[in-house]
Amino acid sequence: MTTTSRPILICAGGTGGHMFPAVSLANVLRARGHDVLFATDPRGAAVSTDVLGLTDGIVRHTISARSLSGGFKGVALGINALLRGFFEARHLVREHNPCVAVGFGGYPTVPPIMAAGMAGLPTVIHEQNALLGRANRRLARGANAFALSFAQTQRLRSAGHALSTVVGNPVRTDIAALAARPYTPPSGVIDLLIVGGSQGAKVFSKIVPAAFKSLSAPQRARFRIAQQCRAEDIEAVRKAYADMNMPVELQTFFEDIPARLAAAHLVVGRSGASTVAELTAAGRPALYIPYPHAVDDHQMANARAVEAAGAGWVMEAK
Repeated sequence: MTTTSRPILICAGGTGGHMFPAVSLANVLRARGHDVLFATDPRGAAVSTDVLGLTDGIVRHTISARSLSGGFKGVALGINALLRGFFEARHLVREHNPCVAVGFGGYPTVPPIMAAGMAGLPTVIHEQNALLGRANRRLARGANAFALSFAQTQRLRSAGHALSTVVGNPVRTDIAALAARPYTPPSGVIDLLIVGGSQGAKVFSKIVPAAFKSLSAPQRARFRIAQQCRAEDIEAVRKAYADMNMPVELQTFFEDIPARLAAAHLVVGRSGASTVAELTAAGRPALYIPYPHAVDDHQMANARAVEAAGAGWVMEAK
């Protein structure tokens, strides 16, 4: 494979919402002959290559970072981690001399994007959500360009909008391919997929079985369920469905999500950026229940934008 003389630095926070779009871009760039440096925090470094779908030849570099939350102690720990991460990222930049740095949000992007900017390298900020995230807001002043998923991204100043291009949120190739497969409405059994982001949603383990319990037995018989649960909740959820004699498949993480999206008639989930992007790319109807404690309520902004386009429904969590 022919590669450019200087690599491209891609960095992302350790959650799936930041990681999967960054991996999608990294894989495309690698396929086009570019060397890619991939920087993330210990959480992102711990996710297996198979789960991420990271192409061979892309090496992950671990950068220290954590958010500035949790009271005085949490802020102090966060500052300490970010300082260590900055020196680690500066060493990475000096050693590999990338030609550009692209950040996909989350606090783990702060040290490498700052290190790249201070080294005089061009930086690009990708924002997956309809509202500019806190880490990206801290990096916005020095960014050379912005890649947006939503044209009317909130909290981005007019100067940033002048440097922005709406590119959407990169999704995995096998999910993007679902756009070519027409949606088939249910004629009998309704296949329902319930997901809660990369970490799972604890509240879904309570409210979804309870919602089905309120239905009659003939109504429940129309559904076939696949639900993501946290490990500590899975047995209680299994018992709840067993008590209703409902067929259900429970997992803590679905590694075959493209196949499950292809089979789903309806998806119930949060409205993080990657979830929204993947469902709209796949063309699957969804009921979005935004996480009410998300930073700046960005999940609600995502869900309302999709609802306004007629691509889903929003139910507010109480």
